[in-house]
Amino acid sequence: MNLSTVPALAVCLFVLAGCSSGGGKGPVGKIKDEALSAVPPRMASSFKFADEDYFHDMDQTKDGPLQLTTDQIQGRNMWLVWTAGDDRLWDVLNWKSYGTFDLLQTISSHPGAKSGRHNRWEYLGVVNEPCFEEAKQGDPQRFGLWLDKRIPGCDPRFGGNDPFADAEKYPGVKYLHRGEEMPVGSFYGEPTGIVGLRLFPNPNFDAKAKANWNPDKYYANDPAYVTKDLVRPYRIGMSCGFCHVGPNPLKPPADPNNPKWENLSSNVGAQYFWFDRIFAWQADEASLIYQVLHTYRPGALDTSLVSTDYIDNPRTMNAIYYLAPRLELAKRWGNETLAGGGLNNKQFNDFFPSGPFTLFYEPPASVWTPRVLKDGSDSVGVMGALNRVYLNIGEYSEEWLRHFNALFGGEKTTPIEISEARENSTYWNVTESWTPAMADFFLHSTEPHHLADAPGGKAYLSTDEAVLTRGKEVFAERCARCHSSKAPAPATGVDPGGCSGSAYYTPNGNDGCFNRYWAWTKTDDYKKQMREIVMRPDFLDGNYLSSELRVPVTLTQTNACSPLASNAIGGSIWDNFSSETYKQLPSVGEITYYNPLTGAAKKFAMPAGGRGYTRPASLVSLWSTSPFLLNNSVGVFNPSPSVADRMTSFNTAIEQMLWPEKRAKDSTIGGKVPGPSLIDRTTAESYVKIPFGFLPGTLADFLKFDKVFLPSILDKTGLRIGPIPVGTPVGLLSNLNLDPGQQLTLGERLKRDVDVVKLAALAKASLKTGATNFSEITELLLSLSKCPDLIVNRGHYFGTDLLDPKEGEPGLSDADKRALIEFLKTF
Repeated sequence: MNLSTVPALAVCLFVLAGCSSGGGKGPVGKIKDEALSAVPPRMASSFKFADEDYFHDMDQTKDGPLQLTTDQIQGRNMWLVWTAGDDRLWDVLNWKSYGTFDLLQTISSHPGAKSGRHNRWEYLGVVNEPCFEEAKQGDPQRFGLWLDKRIPGCDPRFGGNDPFADAEKYPGVKYLHRGEEMPVGSFYGEPTGIVGLRLFPNPNFDAKAKANWNPDKYYANDPAYVTKDLVRPYRIGMSCGFCHVGPNPLKPPADPNNPKWENLSSNVGAQYFWFDRIFAWQADEASLIYQVLHTYRPGALDTSLVSTDYIDNPRTMNAIYYLAPRLELAKRWGNETLAGGGLNNKQFNDFFPSGPFTLFYEPPASVWTPRVLKDGSDSVGVMGALNRVYLNIGEYSEEWLRHFNALFGGEKTTPIEISEARENSTYWNVTESWTPAMADFFLHSTEPHHLADAPGGKAYLSTDEAVLTRGKEVFAERCARCHSSKAPAPATGVDPGGCSGSAYYTPNGNDGCFNRYWAWTKTDDYKKQMREIVMRPDFLDGNYLSSELRVPVTLTQTNACSPLASNAIGGSIWDNFSSETYKQLPSVGEITYYNPLTGAAKKFAMPAGGRGYTRPASLVSLWSTSPFLLNNSVGVFNPSPSVADRMTSFNTAIEQMLWPEKRAKDSTIGGKVPGPSLIDRTTAESYVKIPFGFLPGTLADFLKFDKVFLPSILDKTGLRIGPIPVGTPVGLLSNLNLDPGQQLTLGERLKRDVDVVKLAALAKASLKTGATNFSEITELLLSLSKCPDLIVNRGHYFGTDLLDPKEGEPGLSDADKRALIEFLKTF
């Protein structure tokens, strides 16, 4: 492999991170959001909760449509159409990403685009909204844009219109130039033809921008026209539904490109979502940014992409099942202690003066909460977890973007303060006051989708009672300790009241409360009690099928990048949304990782302070949610949501889970490391590409005329650094630790500085000679990595021969594995 340009690129990434403009300016002074900056200012009380039951046919169970109260209808509407002013963020990212992200291009059906309404499902995996048709030409009423159009008379309810676009009932925010070249519109925006994306007039689109607007040049991506200064007529807002709405497993659409509302579910997660194609709209394989995004398998995304933590960390979009049983589980094992800014999170008690919801918080600092994110870091209560999501997708981006350097990093990250948002963001206050209705909706809409209730589903279920009985026994003895919310009481180590904080775990020891729990689950006493629980006819009723206890990655042996996520540790961006007990979690010890060139094994010490743990995934409706693992790396993706194709995908994925030898091996080190070994590598020769129009003006002018010093990194369109050869491990570059605020000892900092100097020297040599020491490059990049664990499909070897022998549990027989699979199908 020719890696001669990699060190030069690595140094370039350090430089780009430091000089990238926009965001990362530091939390100096007060800044108001657009609603509060409007004239006159828009206060939270001026925003009206939408109560139209427009989505009545969605979220159907085997018994038909849900019967919802007005509050629950409002909660569903919030989930699906409320964007909380986040259209500003996605507009900023148009130029902040050097033109890579452009949702207005993504939603187009222009003939030059790679997708349109006719093939969006296959190509993008997004959900087309019913009652729209593909554009046949540029719409003169929408500045020549090729956007979906509503079909007249398709749905006679609400006058055949989208009720949320009613500007009289839901008047938009009149900010800057909104209302001049186009109407102000509704604060819910207008539908785009894609569920979860809403269209808003761009407040910066004034008469000058209108005169400059040219849709032909825009769609041609003319480098002289599409620059960081281009003002588009519209901004795209994103609701939570964009990443969570998908085909209902019980009522799959006949044509996924033309679903009806009855075919869709609000809560299943966007399992078919191609993040790379959606956010890198050109899908240019020669772009390194696209190559990084291409590691996001369908249905997975890195929620820390914008507020970067220097780790390539795609994770599946959560399906939301059984919220009520999940809260009951939290009451048993989810006790957390709040401190600092975390005390400012709203709790159920702020909205419900009495009743069962008041049992999840005890003043001043105790909360019982689900651990929402996969690393268990959302640990401040349900209200706080929901409110944090809106910040992460762009609410109050005026302030949020000042706490880090978006996308590239290189500047110290600081916490966004809830108190600051509450004082200066109308959108925050609206969201915070509305989230109880959304939680109420989830409490009534998250029932499982059982295979037995799906069309033709019973044909896939075993009727052999002996096989099912054995499957239940295997589940009780090997799986239930992580994947059941029904468990013996007391559970040694974690009862009563749960367990968290500094006493949670001891590497290679027995005195942590999780250690005691895990040891107990191997005893005959536990297995006997668990078998009795699993055999009960109501075992699956109200079972969230997860314990939500934080499991050390040294035990799961899965890819360490997810539990290494650092945005919620003390002093980082989500400091206010993680508990004090999370921040006090001890180190899980050392993990083993492998050199991607040689396969040589090395040790990496996992840091403390919250990192190193994963909450077990819920297995509710497991049959419909493959591929598996946190990043969808186990199994084969099938773009069809039919029952038959879901089952084909399930069978492949579950076999790879239980027979890990069937998982993919890496093309370079596959035979040199034990077990699965797939590393995400670049699929084409690629470059860092920055068009002249997206560079700072003086730098762009210099580069355009420089023909002596930098000819090898320029072409007619702009800066082009590379090539990065085919087969380069993406994580070698994307996991480079550019965090200037990281806590290092003096020795660690000196070693890091020495490695950076070595890398710079190699860069200089490689630019002169075109050759360098590949082995040394790789070792240096790994030493500077925040997550050197590059194998994406390893781990979760429970019940297999690859489980660590010190666990003392031999692999299951093939017959036991087959019996377990038959029981899992019934979930």
